[in-house]
Amino acid sequence: MTETASASAIAPSRTVAVVGTGTMGRGIAQVALVAGHRVRLYDAVPGRAREAADALAGRLDRLVEKGRLDAAGRDGALARLHPAERLDELADAALVVEAVLEQLPVKQELFGALESVVGEDCLLATNTSSLSVTAIAGALRHPGRFVGLHFFNPAPLLPLVEVVSGFATDEAAAARAYETAKAWGKTPVRCTDTPGFIVNRIARPFYAEAFAVYEERGADAATIDAVLRECGGFRMGPFELTDLIGQDVNEAVTRSVWESFFQSPKFTPSLAQRRLVESGLHGRKSGRGWFGYEDSGTPSKEAVRPEPHTAPPAEAPAAVTVVGDLGPARELVAMMTEAGIDVKTVNEGGPYIELPGDGQLVPADGKTSVEFADVVYFDLALDYRGATRIALSASEDTSERAVTEAVGLFQKLGKEVSVIGDVPGMIVARTVAMLVDFAADAVAKGVASPEDIDTAMRLGVNYPLGPVEWNLRLGQDWAYDLLSALHERCPTGRYAPSLALYRQAYAGDEETGS
Repeated sequence: MTETASASAIAPSRTVAVVGTGTMGRGIAQVALVAGHRVRLYDAVPGRAREAADALAGRLDRLVEKGRLDAAGRDGALARLHPAERLDELADAALVVEAVLEQLPVKQELFGALESVVGEDCLLATNTSSLSVTAIAGALRHPGRFVGLHFFNPAPLLPLVEVVSGFATDEAAAARAYETAKAWGKTPVRCTDTPGFIVNRIARPFYAEAFAVYEERGADAATIDAVLRECGGFRMGPFELTDLIGQDVNEAVTRSVWESFFQSPKFTPSLAQRRLVESGLHGRKSGRGWFGYEDSGTPSKEAVRPEPHTAPPAEAPAAVTVVGDLGPARELVAMMTEAGIDVKTVNEGGPYIELPGDGQLVPADGKTSVEFADVVYFDLALDYRGATRIALSASEDTSERAVTEAVGLFQKLGKEVSVIGDVPGMIVARTVAMLVDFAADAVAKGVASPEDIDTAMRLGVNYPLGPVEWNLRLGQDWAYDLLSALHERCPTGRYAPSLALYRQAYAGDEETGS
C-alpha cells in the first residue's frame, strides 16, 4: 500500500452532507448519523429536506422499537440531524455525498456549485450507479478530491460500498473514502471507473444467459430459475430477481453498460426483456413481469407462476461405467456407489458416464447433443451432493432410453430432474463460465483486485461463490474450454473467451505440459 493510501477516515466530529433526499439519500444519511456524524440534508425542492428529516426520525424510532438502537442513541442522532434549505449551509462539510437524478448535467451543475461552497479539504462523492465518475468530475476545478461511493439499496442494511476512482481521483481521496465507509461499518471495495463498476459489470451474464436460454426456447422462466437456485446455489433466479428489481430498471442498467462498452456483443441486452418493458410489465411493482403477482403494490405479494418442469419418476440403471475424470462432477462416482449403483471406472477417454443402453451422460461442455449419436448432457452444480435439482439436455435424436436412464440415475441420487432443450452450455454452466470470464477480464484490466471482485459479488448480489473462487474450484481450463465450444457454435463474439482467460488456460497447459 502506498503512503497516501494510509489516509484515515473522516472523524465522527466532522459534518457529512447528503444532497438528494430520495430512498438512497435518506439511507446514506442514516448510515452517517448512526456512525456519529452531524448530518446536513439538502434537496433542491423546498421542504423536501425537512420531510426527509422527519422520515429519518421515524426510522430511528423503529430501530429503537426493534432493539437495534437505544433511546439515547436515537436522541443523539436526531440532535445531529439538520435539514438545510440553502446549499451554502453545507459549507462546514468534510464529505458531501450526492444522490440526485441519474443525469450527467444535473450532477455536474451540482458539484460545480458545491466547489464554491465547501472547504478545500472536503471530499466530494457521487452515489451514481450508471454514470461515469470521471465524466461527473470533468467540469470541476479540483477533480482529484472526487470519488464514487456507490451504496446498495437499502443502504442501512446492505454492507457493500463500491469506492470508485475516476481518472483524475487522487489516491489519498479514494483511500479516505474507503476508510470512512469502513468506519461506518460497511464493507468497501476499490475499483476504477468502468461501466457498471464491479457488480453491475460482472453480473450481466447472470441475467443475459438465462434470458438467452429462454429466447432459444431451451426452457421456461420458472424452470431456469429453479435450476439456478436448486442446482447452481443462487439465492434467486434471474427472472424472479429482475421482477423484484423492476424490469425497466434492470434493462436500463444492461443497456447503459452495453452502450458504454460501445455495444460490445458481450453485453447485448435481451429482446424478450425489452418487450416486457415496452409492454409496461415491469415486475412486482406493476403486478406482472415474467410472472404475475397477487395484491399488486404490497411488499408481501407472492408470485403466481407455473411450477418448474420436473421429469416423472424413471427407473435408475443398475450399473454404469464412468469413463475418464468427470472434473467438477467427480463426486458423482461416490454418490452413485452409495446409492447402490454398480460403478465401473475406465481411466482413459471421456469424460462421460456410459449408460446400460450405450447412451452417454456427459458434463456440460458447451457442445450440443445433436452432434453425437446418443448423448445426454447434465448441468454444472455448485455442490452435487447438496443440489436438489439437476438439469439434463438432449436433442430430438437422442434415444428415449438414454434420457430415461439419465433421469432415473439422478432421481436415484435424490434429485428433481428438469429436462431442457439442446442448449449448448446448458444453464448453470454457461452462466458460471461467463461470470468467470467477466471477472478474469476485469482483473486483467485493473478494474479491481480478485479479492474485491469476489467480495463485491457475494455481498452485492448474494452469489454463493465469487467468480474468482469458482474459477479456482473448476480449474484453469474449464471456463475457457466451455466458452470456446460455445463461441464455435454461436460465433457472434459474445462467447469468445477474453484474452485474460486465454492466458490463464495457456498458463495451465504450460504447467501440466499438455
